[in-house]
Amino acid sequence: MKWLVVLTALVALSECYYKIPLIKGKTAREKLQEEGLWETYRERYPYMPMAKFDQSGTEQMTNDADMSYYGVVSIGNPPQSFSVIFDTGSSNLWIPSVYCSSQACQNHKKFNPQQSSSFQWGNKALSIQYGTGSMTGYLGIDTVEVGGVSVANQVFGLSQTEAPFMAHMVADGILGLAFQSIASDNVVPVFDNMIKQNLVAQPLFSVYLSSDAQKGSEVVFGGSDSSHYTGQVTWIPLTSATYWQIKMDSVTVNGQSVACAGGCQAIIDTGTSLIAGPTSDINNINSWVGASTNQYGDAVVNCQNIQSMPEITFTLNGHPFTIPASAYVLQSNYGCWTGFSRGGTDQLWILGDVFIRQYYAIFDAKAQYIGLAKSV
Repeated sequence: MKWLVVLTALVALSECYYKIPLIKGKTAREKLQEEGLWETYRERYPYMPMAKFDQSGTEQMTNDADMSYYGVVSIGNPPQSFSVIFDTGSSNLWIPSVYCSSQACQNHKKFNPQQSSSFQWGNKALSIQYGTGSMTGYLGIDTVEVGGVSVANQVFGLSQTEAPFMAHMVADGILGLAFQSIASDNVVPVFDNMIKQNLVAQPLFSVYLSSDAQKGSEVVFGGSDSSHYTGQVTWIPLTSATYWQIKMDSVTVNGQSVACAGGCQAIIDTGTSLIAGPTSDINNINSWVGASTNQYGDAVVNCQNIQSMPEITFTLNGHPFTIPASAYVLQSNYGCWTGFSRGGTDQLWILGDVFIRQYYAIFDAKAQYIGLAKSV
C-alpha cells in the first residue's frame, strides 16, 4: 500500500510537469543576408536592446534580428496554433489577428476569434512600443494550451497593426514570462495563471537553449530537467521582481576587471539574443577579445582566432559564470562577430541567449530566485 501511495504521488507530480520543445530556426539576420537585404534593414530598424526595459506603463519590445528560438502554443476551441518566443523579459502574450492588415501580419499565422467557441473580447486596448515602431490591438480571453496544459480564461493581445520589422521575424508572437507588475494593462501572465489554477507541481519554470538546432532546446513548466545540466544549481536572489533581475558584481577577463566596475544589475532574458551592456563597457570587452568595429557597428573578429580568444567571466551575486569564446562569438557564412551588444544603461545589463546557452536557467516565481547550472 505504501508503494502504491508513492507511485500515485509520482504520477500526480508527473502530470504537473510540462515540456515545450523549442525550435532553433534561421534568424531574421540570416534570412535577410541570404536575400541581400540585411544592410538596408539594419539601417532602417536599428537594434536597441534596452527599449523593452523602459518601464513607461506600456509593454516594450525591440527588433532583435538574431532571435532563433521559438515554440508552439494553441489558443481557442478548436485550437489555433502559433509559434511564439518564450520571453522572460516581458509579461504579455500576444499574437497576430485576422483584423491586422500590416505586412508583418500577412507573413504570419493570424488568430480568428470567430472560429473559437470559447473566445471573449476584453474591454481594453493593448499597445506595445517598439524601438522603431509599435504594435496595437485589443485584449481577448480564451483557453491557451502550452505543452499539454490548458490555461483557462487567459487574457492575451490580438494585434491590429504591427511594426514593419516584424515581417522578417520567424515567430508569430510573444509569450511573456516576467512578472505581472510590468504587464501591460495589468494582465495576469500565462505562468501566473498556471500557478493559480494549480496546473503545475512547482511555481517554477526552466529553460534550456542548445547551440545545435537538432538538440532538444526546451522550456519546462513546473520543474526542471537535470539531464540538461551538470553539477550543482547556484541560486541567486532577485533584486527586483519585475523582470528576472539579479546583482552582477563584475565582468572580468583573465582576472582583470573590464566592465561593471563597482557592481551593476543584470536581467536574465530569453527574449534577447545577445549580451547587452553600456557602450563604454561593451567597447572595452570587445577590445580585450580582439574585436574591431566595422562600418555597421558589428564587433567583428577573425574566425580563425576563436580558439585563442579569452574567456569572459560574469560574477553574479558572488558566483563566477564563465563564457568561452566559442560561445560568445557568433558565426555564419558571412563571417564572425561577438555576441556583445552596446545599448545598456549605466547600471543595467541583459544576459540573453549567448549566456543562457551556457547555463541552464531555473526561474522560481514564488521564492523569487534564479537557479543557474552548467548546461550539457
